[in-house]
Amino acid sequence: MTTFAEHVIAFNKTLDFTGTLPDGIGIMNPFKENPNILPISSSFYRKYYNDEQKRYMILGINPGRFGAGVTGVPFTDSKRLINDCQLPYSEKPTHEPSSVFVYDVIQAFGGPEAFYQQFYINSICPLGFTAIGKTGKEVNYNYYDSKELTAAVYDFIVQSIRQQLEFGINTEVCFCFGTGKNEKFLQELNKKEKFFGEVVALEHPRFVMQYKAKSKQQYIDKYLQAFARVQQ
Repeated sequence: MTTFAEHVIAFNKTLDFTGTLPDGIGIMNPFKENPNILPISSSFYRKYYNDEQKRYMILGINPGRFGAGVTGVPFTDSKRLINDCQLPYSEKPTHEPSSVFVYDVIQAFGGPEAFYQQFYINSICPLGFTAIGKTGKEVNYNYYDSKELTAAVYDFIVQSIRQQLEFGINTEVCFCFGTGKNEKFLQELNKKEKFFGEVVALEHPRFVMQYKAKSKQQYIDKYLQAFARVQQ
């Protein structure tokens, strides 16, 4: 039998978008852009997913430049990879606020080994996007930020989720990071494709860190309460 880890690694190796993007939008595929990302991410998955156990899926929006964009692991920046996951990392160090919150939740849950034994995190769109912002600098761009982009990547999103369900995903419940546009899209997609029995949405980690940092503990508790319903 193929382990959960090897399923993820094989998926990452072949992850590619071959469609046409709207003008001004760039694709971000760390697995193709940096030869070191696949070995870095593979060491993570082999550490925490080297078994055939089923897991619940958590879906964010799409990878950001300072998290999965540099580690190949969703919601895991270089600091969390080194300090929380105890894995080597020699690339450019990065700090992503979303990753800080997610690992606060993970530590409150019982640590990475306990958490990743039950959950698998990715994004509705497993590749990220960039655009040039108002100041002329490159910024993250979400799959739902324009109707044209959503339409361009829709089939890619559906295919990617279908592929990942084959890893050994428990499809009773899917957790969604984002209670706005991300949840709306996933709920509508799930009604059509029937991927999951239920979608449970939680405030996005970036929203918590940017707007609700003073009440962060309340959101950590909310996450833990949601995850408790499926704890083994």
